[in-house]
Amino acid sequence: MKIALIGASGFVGTAILNEAVSRGYHVTAIVRDVSKVAAHPQVTAVAVDAQDPQALTEVLKGHDRVISAYNPGWSAPDIYDQYLKGAKAIVAAAKAAHSWLLVVGGAGSLEIAPGVQLVDTPDFPAEWKQGALAARDCLTALRHETTLDWRFVSPPVFLEPGDKRGGYHLGGDQVLFSGDKPAGISVGDLADGVLNEVEKPAHLRQRFTLGY
Repeated sequence: MKIALIGASGFVGTAILNEAVSRGYHVTAIVRDVSKVAAHPQVTAVAVDAQDPQALTEVLKGHDRVISAYNPGWSAPDIYDQYLKGAKAIVAAAKAAHSWLLVVGGAGSLEIAPGVQLVDTPDFPAEWKQGALAARDCLTALRHETTLDWRFVSPPVFLEPGDKRGGYHLGGDQVLFSGDKPAGISVGDLADGVLNEVEKPAHLRQRFTLGY
C-alpha cells in the first residue's frame, strides 16, 4: 500500500510517518522543506505547496491512501485563511486523484456538552482559536462531500509528545473524558490510531476521536 502524507515534517506528521514506516509502508512525504524529512529507504520526500491543488493532484495520483496532517503553523498571523486555503486544495486534489483521504484536525470542534463545541467555550485558549475555527470549518465542508472517501480524526483535548503505550479508546463527536477530566493521548498513539484507520477503514465520511 502506497501512502501519501501531507505535512510529514510537523509534530503529528512526523509521528504518523514513523508509524507508517514501522509498519512497512512506503510513504511519499509531502512537505515544504524536504531537508526536514530524514532519509529512509521507505520514504520519498517531495516539496509541494499544499495550497496548490494542481501540483498536489499530480503527486497524489497512484497512492492508495492520503493522510493530511497539514498545518500552516500555529504562529502564522493569518492561520485561519491559510489553513482553509490548504484544506480546500487538499480536498480538491484528493477528489481529482480519486484518493482515499484522512484529515487530522483539532479537538476544538468536539462537543463538550450537547450542542456546545469546545472552541466556543469562554476558556478556550485565544492562541489556538483561529486554527481551531479553521479546522472546524474544514470538517463542516467535508461533511458536504458525498463522493470523496474521507474521514476526519480529532485528537483529544490533551495531545502530548510520547511513544505508543496503547490502551486508548475511540469516540465520535464528543470530548472524551478520563474520569472527570478531559482525556489525552500521546502523539505516538494518535499515529497508531491513524494507521489503524488506514489499514482497516471504519469511519467512512465520519469524524472520530481517540483518547485514554
